[in-house]
Amino acid sequence: MTHKIIQPEGWAPAKGYANGMLSRDGHLYVGGQIGWNAQQQFESHDFIGQMEQALRNILDVVEAAGGRAEHITRLTWYVTDKKEYMARQAEIGASYRKVMGRHFPAMAMVVVAGLVEDDALVEIEATAVID
Repeated sequence: MTHKIIQPEGWAPAKGYANGMLSRDGHLYVGGQIGWNAQQQFESHDFIGQMEQALRNILDVVEAAGGRAEHITRLTWYVTDKKEYMARQAEIGASYRKVMGRHFPAMAMVVVAGLVEDDALVEIEATAVID
């Protein structure tokens, strides 16, 4: 097999998708992560809480593949409420730095009408290069 499925230890199994796929050349593709915990339960129904959890989930996948935050090269964010995102920039920045430090990869932000999980307010996918 040319790609390795990455599933952090202790996480509930992914159904119909992979949380991460690592290629032989070190490219890690992290599937969209939402603000639920390892048991696929939402602990927060607040944008900041879900955003921080989604970033922690991404970092868990990256670390399970042998990487660190600085290996992340791209983040694509999908948010359901542009106004809330814009109004909470200071909180978003503080929470982001708490999880990712001062590492700022290439990013895109997309506003969507909704996400597959009804309680999800944000979904973030990532790409990393692990040497």
